[in-house]
Amino acid sequence: MDSRVSELFGGCCRPGGGPPMGGTLKARGAGGSSGCGGPKGKKKNGRNRGSKANNPPYLPPEAEDGNIEYKLKLVNPSQYRFEHLVTQMKWRLQEGRGEAVYQIGVEDNGLLVGLAEEEMRASLKTLHRMAEKVGADITVIREREVDYDSDMPRKITEVLVRKVPDNQQFLDLRVAVLGNVDSGKSTLLGVLTQGELDNGRGRARLNLFRHLHEIQSGRTSSISFEILGFNSKGEVVNYSDSRTAEEICESSSKMITFIDLAGHHKYLHTTIFGLTSYCPDCALLLVSANTGIAGTTREHLGLALALKVPFFVVVSKVDLCAKTTVERTVRQLERVLKQPGCHKVPMLVTSEDDAVTAAQQFAQSPNVTPIFTLSSVSGESLDLLKVFLNILPPLTNSKEQEELMQQLTEFQVDEIYTVPEVGTVVGGTLSSGICREGDQLVVGPTDDGCFLELRVCSIQRNRSACRVLRAGQAATLALGDFDRALLRKGMVMVSPEMNPTICSVFEAEIVLLFHATTFRRGFQVTVHVGNVRQTAVVEKIHAKDKLRTGEKAVVRFRFLKHPEYLKVGAKLLFREGVTKGIGHVTDVQAIAAGEAQANVGF
Repeated sequence: MDSRVSELFGGCCRPGGGPPMGGTLKARGAGGSSGCGGPKGKKKNGRNRGSKANNPPYLPPEAEDGNIEYKLKLVNPSQYRFEHLVTQMKWRLQEGRGEAVYQIGVEDNGLLVGLAEEEMRASLKTLHRMAEKVGADITVIREREVDYDSDMPRKITEVLVRKVPDNQQFLDLRVAVLGNVDSGKSTLLGVLTQGELDNGRGRARLNLFRHLHEIQSGRTSSISFEILGFNSKGEVVNYSDSRTAEEICESSSKMITFIDLAGHHKYLHTTIFGLTSYCPDCALLLVSANTGIAGTTREHLGLALALKVPFFVVVSKVDLCAKTTVERTVRQLERVLKQPGCHKVPMLVTSEDDAVTAAQQFAQSPNVTPIFTLSSVSGESLDLLKVFLNILPPLTNSKEQEELMQQLTEFQVDEIYTVPEVGTVVGGTLSSGICREGDQLVVGPTDDGCFLELRVCSIQRNRSACRVLRAGQAATLALGDFDRALLRKGMVMVSPEMNPTICSVFEAEIVLLFHATTFRRGFQVTVHVGNVRQTAVVEKIHAKDKLRTGEKAVVRFRFLKHPEYLKVGAKLLFREGVTKGIGHVTDVQAIAAGEAQANVGF
C-alpha cells in the first residue's frame, strides 16, 4: 500500500486538497460509445448513428476465462453447433458464478460489426433457446447502433444471462456501507430494502436500527445486515412484495447483502471490525451533497484503500441542494479520488447506459470509481444504483473459490447469540472449505490456548435454512447446548484435521499511516487481523529505534490478554487514538496450549 494513503488518515479534519480537477471520466458503452450524460440534444443511450470518431469499432479481444462471451450472430445453428453453444454458455455461467454477459454482433477479436434487425431477432431467439436448455433467463441490458461498412442500420445487443448455480442457493455479494455520520447510510438502505421512499425525517431507517438508543439518536452504533434481491430477470425483490427474508431468498437469483456500519468517530472500532471481519466484496461510500467530504469520510475512504476493498461513491441528499452545490461536492470528490494516495478514475453515472458500463468497468479495473448522485426522498437516480447493483458481476474468480473449497474448514466467529429453543448460535464467514449440518469441528483458542469440540446442528444464510455452506459465504450456525460462555468474538471453528496453531507473539511488516509523534517500543495499539481484535504491545522494531508517519518496518507485537489464531500473510490494521497503521503478518511464534497463559501480557 502506498504510504501516501497516510494523507487521508492524517488529514481527516483538513479540507479536500490535491491536484486540480481534470475532466471526469464519462461512461463509455461496451462498444465505446460516449456522450451519455452529455448536453441535451445529443445521443442518448448510444442509439443514434454518430460518426466513427464517436464510436470506436473495437472492444478488447474476448478472453478465454471470465463470464463475457462475444458472438457475431446465432442464426439457425445446426444441432451439433447448438449443443456446443450450450456447453459454452455453461462454462461462462460457471465462470461468473451464475451470471454471464453476451455481446451479440461482436467478433472474437472485439470488432463491432453489428447485425441487421432480422438477424439480431433470430440471434436473440437462439440465445433464448440456449438459456432454456441450461435453466437460465436472459435480459437485454442495452442495444446500440454501430457504424460499419453498410448502408443498413446495424446494432449490437448486450444480454445478461442469469441462472442459480446447481450447487448453491443464490449469488451473494456483500457490500459494506461507509460514510460520515448523518450522511444518510441507513436511510438509503431502508429505501432500497423496504421499497418505500423516505419522508425526509428518517422514517425509512427505523427498521434497520437494533437498539433503542439508535432510534432515539438516529445514529447507527452497531453492525446490521440488510438484503436486496434480484430475480433471474433482473427485477428487484425486497420487502415491498415479500413479507419475510425467506421469501426474498426463495425469489432471488442474486442477493446483495448490505453491511451497515457506523459513521460516528466514537464507533470507529466497530466500523473497522466490520471491514476486516465480514470480508465485503466491495464498499459503498456515502457522501452528503450538502456537507461534502466531512467528518470521518476521509478516514473511511482511507480504510477502504488500506484494506484494498474496491468501492463506489454515492452522493446523497441532492434534493436538499441546488445543482451547483451538488456539482461542487462531485468536484471535491474527484480531487480527493485523484490524489496520489488514491489514484482512482472517477466515473460520473448519469444514465442507465452509464450504470451498466460502470458495473462492468468497476469489476474489471480496481481504479475505476463510479459516482452516483441521488435522493432517498424524491427517488431521483435511485434506479441507476439498482441497475448498477443488478449488473455488478462477482468480484472474485470462480477458480479462487474452488481452490478455497478444497481446503480444510475454517469459520470465523464474528457474532454470538442465544436463541430460545435453539441454543447457542454463532455468526460469521466461512474462510475456507465446506461446512455441512452435523459436521464435527473444534473452536478456539480459549484463554488457555485450547480448542474445544462441537457439532454444527443447523445452518442459515440470510435468515433462510441452508444445508451446505461454501468458502466465502456468510451464515449463522446453531451449536445446540454448547456453553456460550466458552465463546468469544475472534475465535475460529476449524476442522480437527487442521491441527491449528496459536500465538501470543507475532511479527508484521507495517506502514505507519499516521502518528502525532514517534512510534516506539512499548507503545500499545488495538490490532485488527480478520475477525481478531485485541490490544497488543510493541516489543521490538527491527533495524530501527522509532518510526514516524509514512515509514515502514518489521515490528514484533505481543497480545496482552489471550492468544489468537493468526496466519502468515493476513492483512493487519492497528490503531490507537489518531495513530493508525497497516501491514501484513510475516511470522507467528506458535505456542502449545499449556504455554498460552505464560506468553500473554508483559
